[in-house]
Amino acid sequence: MNMGGEHCYYHGRVRGSPGSWAALATCHGLQGMFSDGNFSYGIEPVDSGKEEYNEHIIYRMPDIDLFPPPCPGCSMNRTGHEEKTNSHVEEEGEQKGGDGWSEEQKPVFKKGLRRSKRQVRRGQRTVQTETKYIELMVVNDHELFVQVRRSATQTKNFAKAVVNMADAIFKEQLNTRIVLVAMETWSSENKVFVGDDALLTLRDFMKYRKESIKERCDAVHLFSGRTFMSSRSEAAYIGGICSITRGGGINEFGSVGPMAITLCQSLGQNIGMLRNKERPAADCRCPDPWLGCIMEDTGFNLPRKFSRCSIDEYLRFLQLGGGSCLFNKPSKLLDTPECGNGYVEIGEECDCGSLVECARSGANCCKKCTLTHNAMCSNGLCCRDCKYELRGVTCRDAVNDCDISETCTGDSSQCPHNVHKLDGYMCDAGQGRCYGGRCKTRDSQCKSLWGYNSADRFCYEKLNSEGTEKGNCGPDSSGQGWVQCNKQDVLCGLLLCTNLTERPRFGELQGKLTSLTIHHQNRYMDCRGGHAVLDDGLDLGYVEDGAPCGPNMMCLERRCLPVTTFNLSTCPGSSTSRICSHHGTCSNEVKCICDPDYTGKDCSVFDPIPIPTPPEGPEKHKETSEGADPRVAESYLFAVFVYHNLCPACSEETKKKKLKMSSIYEPSDLSTLFPSFNFICTFLLDGQRFF
Repeated sequence: MNMGGEHCYYHGRVRGSPGSWAALATCHGLQGMFSDGNFSYGIEPVDSGKEEYNEHIIYRMPDIDLFPPPCPGCSMNRTGHEEKTNSHVEEEGEQKGGDGWSEEQKPVFKKGLRRSKRQVRRGQRTVQTETKYIELMVVNDHELFVQVRRSATQTKNFAKAVVNMADAIFKEQLNTRIVLVAMETWSSENKVFVGDDALLTLRDFMKYRKESIKERCDAVHLFSGRTFMSSRSEAAYIGGICSITRGGGINEFGSVGPMAITLCQSLGQNIGMLRNKERPAADCRCPDPWLGCIMEDTGFNLPRKFSRCSIDEYLRFLQLGGGSCLFNKPSKLLDTPECGNGYVEIGEECDCGSLVECARSGANCCKKCTLTHNAMCSNGLCCRDCKYELRGVTCRDAVNDCDISETCTGDSSQCPHNVHKLDGYMCDAGQGRCYGGRCKTRDSQCKSLWGYNSADRFCYEKLNSEGTEKGNCGPDSSGQGWVQCNKQDVLCGLLLCTNLTERPRFGELQGKLTSLTIHHQNRYMDCRGGHAVLDDGLDLGYVEDGAPCGPNMMCLERRCLPVTTFNLSTCPGSSTSRICSHHGTCSNEVKCICDPDYTGKDCSVFDPIPIPTPPEGPEKHKETSEGADPRVAESYLFAVFVYHNLCPACSEETKKKKLKMSSIYEPSDLSTLFPSFNFICTFLLDGQRFF
């Protein structure tokens, strides 16, 4: 396991060139790609056999602008003919976080669940605007090690350069960071068989991950030094991110640029993107027919960006409860700690990123990775004006019935880990069950795949018990026949719907469609089904795990099992009849997430949340010599006016007080000045109710 390394991977722009970008490594000479806004270039050191890298090759690449124009309707200038290879590159820093979305890329996004008024805070983030983090581990196979001259250092630097470039693409277009947290290189021999069949290699590699890799990460990807016998250069499980068994992919060999695009494709599948094949809707077609888009099969020209359709698929994946681990900011990186990388590491109090990023957010609270005077924090969803947000403030909304809202703790700048309900909770008004953070029903699966509702129960009982291609519980061990469903498992076999579209909305149709109309109890029932297979081999034509199959029963691996199998009672303060003392929700981490006003591991302690309103601006500015905040002074004068003119009963008591203006009046100060205020009248200060 190779840990640590050089700090030599950068994102930036070409100075004085609008629309330019750069993703470069400076470890041993310059290596990477950049664009001056007109053309794109690759740069590599010349291998002279010496330790110093003084000579480099700079070459123009096929049109490979990785990022869209900087504003809607803008276009890159392509009229220039002179190749500008001597411009200076401006550093933005090593793999930093960013929240920027161009207007062109902003998808329409539904609002989250409503919150109570006291929990609302300004600048609330959504799954779209909150920065996501893919904690990635890379495994370099023996063939790649041989390709880079059997050097462990060069193998590591090559892999890091690939990740750096892919991170630049994800950062700009998806508001998602690819963070390298671990690396392993097979310098002596491969630990799994890496063959011509990419899908078989993927399955063996993911088995190796589950059994042998203990590193905690969101995805593990194999970088191979060979090419696969396939039209595609990668294989990955679709929507598998965060899963130990499906969170991974394999990527064939190429130079840094092509392999970075391959990694974007395989990680794109992990986060719910599908291959852009035939798309009926015009807005889902790739906007660049010449270069193509990232989720298409690539040819000579490398694609430059994700299509509108791919971005929507990613956001829909998040909105439906997928990718919950992506909202947890990494606490450990592959490289040794360094101030300015945007991650708070050992020995740091804060880290707001590069100079540019700090100037955008956090500079007033953090200087050289040390908190400024009176500052508690510099950034984070639970940090506002250098202070912690109040306990109970919602920092991340629930995205569906199976998700759980996260709230600030009052003693940390970070929003708690993104969690969801433990498998087995009821959802969709009692029609479904939660599984993996999503609400599972046969109706929703039929509508998603075929556009119609699930068929009558009798269809499942009739067809799935036969064990034929028209109805079954999966292929048999030989792969030539079909398994009959047991009577209790029929609702967990082939998915049967009331009707079908000509082709499935996802995956490729394999075999014949099941289309049968049955007369039962004086009515006709339509029973339709088919096998819709994804690129990773998953057949969507079967009922999903987690779907209800009877009272207190749900499907798992095409069997109908009791909900008690999923151990809802394992959370503290729980039993078969109550969960978390009736005052909380059991999460997928098997911990109680308490309702407002309750606390404790089992949510049994009543602890009401106070409802004070925090002062405007950083508290550290209270004792400055600049005088009172004008807004506070204006509100205070308005308060005095109200008391003297609108609350006569208060006036006599008010006159007894000697009022003095200070820089900021807290609500408690006003209570001291006006003890009769609570029951005589109520008013608003600066739009906030203080009493």
